[in-house]
This record gives sequence, structure tokens and C-alpha cells, in this order.
Amino acid sequence: MELLNRLMALQHRHGALTDESLNALAREWRLPLHRLQGLRSFYPAFRSEPGAPRKLSVCRDVACRMRAGPRFADEVAEALQGVGGVEVEAVSCLGLCHAAPAALAGELPVSGGAGMLRDGMAGDRPLPLVAEPPAETSAVDPYAGADQRFGTLERALSEGSPEAVIETLEASGLRGMGGAGFPTGRKWRFTRAAGGTPRTVVCNADESEPGTFKDRLLLERVPHLIIEAMVLGGWVIGASRGIIYLRHEYEPARRALEEAVERARERGVLGDSVLGSGFAFDLEIFVSPGGYIMGEETALLEGLEDKRGEPRNKPPFPTQVGYDGGPTLMNNVETFALIPRILQDGVEGWQARGREGFSGVKFLSVSGDVAAPGVYCVPAGMPITEVIERAGGMAGGRALYAFSPGGASTPFLPADRAGTPVDFDALARAGSGLGSGALFVVGQGRDLLDLAIQQVRFFSRESCGKCVPCRTGSAQAVRKLEAAQEGRPEAGLTRLLEELDETLAQTSICGLGQVALAPVMSLLRHFPDEAARLRAEEA
Repeated sequence: MELLNRLMALQHRHGALTDESLNALAREWRLPLHRLQGLRSFYPAFRSEPGAPRKLSVCRDVACRMRAGPRFADEVAEALQGVGGVEVEAVSCLGLCHAAPAALAGELPVSGGAGMLRDGMAGDRPLPLVAEPPAETSAVDPYAGADQRFGTLERALSEGSPEAVIETLEASGLRGMGGAGFPTGRKWRFTRAAGGTPRTVVCNADESEPGTFKDRLLLERVPHLIIEAMVLGGWVIGASRGIIYLRHEYEPARRALEEAVERARERGVLGDSVLGSGFAFDLEIFVSPGGYIMGEETALLEGLEDKRGEPRNKPPFPTQVGYDGGPTLMNNVETFALIPRILQDGVEGWQARGREGFSGVKFLSVSGDVAAPGVYCVPAGMPITEVIERAGGMAGGRALYAFSPGGASTPFLPADRAGTPVDFDALARAGSGLGSGALFVVGQGRDLLDLAIQQVRFFSRESCGKCVPCRTGSAQAVRKLEAAQEGRPEAGLTRLLEELDETLAQTSICGLGQVALAPVMSLLRHFPDEAARLRAEEA
């Protein structure tokens, strides 16, 4: 982390990592220059030359594309021509999907049309700052006030045992909420049983999948729950160090985390003797230099070790060989945030929060064609139709046409499957998945094929390039799909896509390549009208 932190500091100071600054750092640290150049070329936050004094990063992904059209970033750039000192850049999802179309003016989240953004950047009117979305966090926060926080941790340290914590998590059925859905208690057990040092707890807060912004709101509103669960995790596995790996666009979340960490230290929750127990544990925040691939757990570990964030081959898994070669317990923000509630409720209390045999609650980022996009905490087992109603129902009088229940990596499903409950297995049986917990809603009349192609384009852009199938296969798919959209179809396109999807699924090192074509493949499987648009062109 030390090297990437130094590079980030140089970038902030000089506006770029110039050849001159890299040469100087290579001499100072006695490092080969090619290593620094490799880091600069890999991470999106780094640039080789300074840009304009001010930067406007405009989201180009599905929620913003749906609201403002495919040329929105170009329209903003055109509107700002003649406004000096401003650079406009089209970027991947910013986690501001509730405020689509959205952008970042430096570190400030803004939302509005091209004219509003132009006037705000020119100083002709105030910047159109993003309003906070609905976000229901009270159901998982067991503490009524700041003075009552960390009671679950205190009871565990004084009355409980690491084994009891693991048994409760196993019995609760909690699964990882970042996308993979691996049983949380089992992961904690594996990490505790693994031999070796150093032992580390990592919070994956690099939420970057289009449509996903629930973790951002949890970090901003209930950071104490993440801290408490990480300390518990450290106690359970015998770790004294925790790291929160945070995406660099989440500046408000960083400030909230830093304040919460400082308050925890003042209260004795972090330090040489946690709450007087003799157990030592402390936390640090690492701000990512960018890249969706960094949400993959082994790529994240590579970044923490000052390397290019390219996924590792598995096994071994991070529970055995993780950060600096030692056992590493890694969960995402939502998974950690739910743990204090589970431990306070007990297994029966947690299970009772679900519906009809489903256990607990689930946070969902809801965006697209709904009247009130936001973050909703719903009982497990609630039908998707009811989630949409919780988000204000369909916007603009549209009927439901399609939905993606778990982010860009989960297939689109047709409206007749919206009765499916919010549950990993139920959504898998329906042909999709719970994924990163991002419900993206598409109304009748939308160009679903265009949205699906944009999602494939996202995965192609975000490929780390380490494995050939992902690097070349996703790019090939984008070229052929774009050609078909433009009236230059290739014969046998759907068959080629099916073969390419199978190849990527079987040969890609990590999940990015394995799901890169999922959005378009789901159209071929579930949406005859959308599939016919490609098949008709083939004829």
C-alpha cells in the first residue's frame, strides 16, 4: 500500500504522474522504472500529464444512459466548449444511479442536464448537487445512539467465544453480499483454521458495478457497524490489523469512515487493548486508484501489495494465502454491516426478519424506471414486484418490461418473473441472480438491447487484460454488437455469441470475463423480440 499511496499523493500534488516524477521516485526508492510505469498505466486514477484545473466526470452507464441518452457525455462536453479550465471525461458508473444522469465535479456529486452542468461549472448558477436518496438503515442498526454503539462487540469479548460467533453466522445462513454469495460463517471458520501470519481482515468497499450504490450509503450512514464487525472478525481469526479498501470516487464515504474510525479509537474500540480486553486491533483506510476489477478479491489483494490489480489463480484462496501471504478474512460492506444485527438478534430473531421461510434482510440499490430510486432494506423473500412498489412504483406510467435483479453481471429477466422472491437460490432458479444487490428496472418502450450492449461494453473496458479470452473476447463481442446496431450485421451472430460466451465462462481467470456477455445472452434467452432484432439482421 505504501507505494500506491505515495503515487496517489504525487498525483494529487502535481496533477499527474509525469515521467519526471516517476524517474525521481524510482531513484529515491531504488525501484525499476518499469514497475512504476506499469502501475501508472494500469490504474485509471493515474495520468501521465496534467489535465485542466477542473474536471467533470460524466457517467455513461445504464441508469444515466437510460435517462439522458447515449450521447450525454458528448453533449456535456459540447455545452462546456468555451468554458475555460474544465475537462470533461466520460467514466463508468459513479454509484450515483439514484440521481441519473450524474457526474462528479471534482469530488462533488452533481446531477442534471447538459445546460445545468455547463452553467454550474461556468459559475453562472450553483452546481446542481446530488440530493441524498432514500436509504433505510435503521432495521440493521441495533443502536439507538452513539453512546450505545459496539455493545455486540463488548458482549462477545466479555462473555462469548470466537467459536460461538462462527456458529451463529453459520446457523443464520448469511452469505456474502458482494456478488459471490459464499456462506459467511464458513469463510470465517476457514480463515480461523488456516495457519500462518500475518492475519488480516479486509473490507471490500470497492463497489463499482453499474447500478450498485447500497454500500456507499451504508458507509456514509452506519460506518460504526462495519468497524464493529471487522473488529469482531479480527478477534475471531486472531488478526490485529484491518484494512478498508475504498473506491476513490467515494469521498463522502471516506470522510464518514475516517470520523467513525477516530471516534472508535477514542472510545477504545480500536487500539492496543480493545475495550480493555487485551486484544489489539486497528484499522486503516486505503483509497483505491480505480478499476472495477479491483472488486475481485485477489485483484484487490494485489493492489494492497503495491502491484497491478490482476486476479490471482485460485486455489489457494485468500482465507489461506491472502494479504502478504497470510490468512485474510475479506467481506464486503453490507456483509459486515449485517453481522452486529445478527449477533444481537440471535439466529431465530434474524430468520424471523425474512418472509415465508427466507432469513433476514437484504439491501437493494434500486434504479432505472422507478419513481423513487434509492437504497431499500427489504425482508428476504419479498417479491421483486413489491420491491418496485417500495421504490415508488414504475415511473412515467410505463409498464414493467425487464429487470436485472443483481447488477450488470446478472442476466435480465422479463416482467413475468417479477414475482420471484429476493433470494440467492430463487433468483438463480429464475435464470438470474442476486449478485451485488442492484435492482435495475426497465419499462416498456426502452431500448433494452442498447442497454445490454452498454453493459457488455462496460465489462470489456474494465477487463484487466491478464487473460486472453476476456481481453480479446469481450472486445470482439462489442465490435460485432455495435456493427449490428449500426446496420452492418455479421451472419451467424447469435451462434457466435453463444460460443464466445461459453469460451469466456470456461476459460476466464475471474468472474468479470465469465459474465461479460451475460446481459446480451439473457436477451437471447428471455426476450424473443430483442433476439429477433439480431436474428433478423443475420438473414
